[in-house]
Amino acid sequence: MQIGRSLTLTHECFLSNYTLPCPRGVYLHHQANQYAMMNKQLILVKRPVGMPDASTWKLETQAIPALEDGQVLIQQHYISLDPAMRGWLNDAKSYIPPVGIGEVMRAGSVGQIIAANNHPTLAIGDYVSGNGGVQQYVISEGKGWFKVDPTLASLPTYIGTLGMPGQTAYHGLLDVGKAKAGETIVVSGAAGAVGSVVGQIAKIKGCKVVGIAGGPQNTKYLLEELGFDGAIDYKNEDVKAGLKRECPEGIDVYFDNVGGEILNIALSRLRFKARVVICGAVSQYNNTTPIVGPSNYLSLLVNRATMEGMVVFDYAKSYGSAAREMATWMKEGKLKTREDVYEGIENFYETFLRLFSGDKQGKLVLKVLED
Repeated sequence: MQIGRSLTLTHECFLSNYTLPCPRGVYLHHQANQYAMMNKQLILVKRPVGMPDASTWKLETQAIPALEDGQVLIQQHYISLDPAMRGWLNDAKSYIPPVGIGEVMRAGSVGQIIAANNHPTLAIGDYVSGNGGVQQYVISEGKGWFKVDPTLASLPTYIGTLGMPGQTAYHGLLDVGKAKAGETIVVSGAAGAVGSVVGQIAKIKGCKVVGIAGGPQNTKYLLEELGFDGAIDYKNEDVKAGLKRECPEGIDVYFDNVGGEILNIALSRLRFKARVVICGAVSQYNNTTPIVGPSNYLSLLVNRATMEGMVVFDYAKSYGSAAREMATWMKEGKLKTREDVYEGIENFYETFLRLFSGDKQGKLVLKVLED
């Protein structure tokens, strides 16, 4: 056997007291008379100022250690790319600690257990989703991972519509926004993972839905595929004029994913007792100057409106019921899902940039499994 050559599925890798099939594309090296599987990991090496560049991370290859009692080895298939990743790079107080220098880049993921050492609930062959980070393999004791069924939905869907983006849309719109039938809902970043689900749930609940997105391809997607009632192309038209055209009587719920001037404009169109859901501010994440805040905040006073931030982790106890309801809507054809999938852990940075260029539709996913 040559060192550095990839093996086929018929070969075995010996790790401690168990054996497992060695997937193609996993490189091996000889250590103490045994062959160790290798893991590609994306490591944070510096904190960016403004837009991260390729040198923010480095790709390392490490040998996978032997499992301890009660641990499993997860071969990751897909990782989730989300705008929140940019915030996790900052060494600042937030709802979650920043990624540490020298640590694997944080990311949601989905994959399959390929080895287990006396785990009480997880077994070889189980598909699971959790926060495995940007790497090909992860060793875990199982905390924070839950089983998924690939026969009911594709694996990327479990880090999209049936994962954190879907949960964010569901709880942000219904629990924070308190959307009701007959109301007018406006969502920014509407062609993205969260916004596209927000709009569809609002339609299911009997609301009028207007989406703000960038480019004619995205607005066409909102209108023709997702069934939105109106769309505004912020790259090619005046957003204020677009909101006046699409929402002549004002906005009942504004679901904000972008912040900045679009949030400011939306505040000027609020109706009495309107609700503003602050989910994200992707337009501001890479600023090197102070954050652009809403100068139209007095509209909240005039209209007795509310503006509330939401973090999906606050609704963890309701994930199960929300996922079941969304899965039912998907089965009934009421809720559509789209994953924009790219391949190769080596292509993380180029794929990451699509979060901020708008060059994507639906959930942005990176396949890290090497076929």
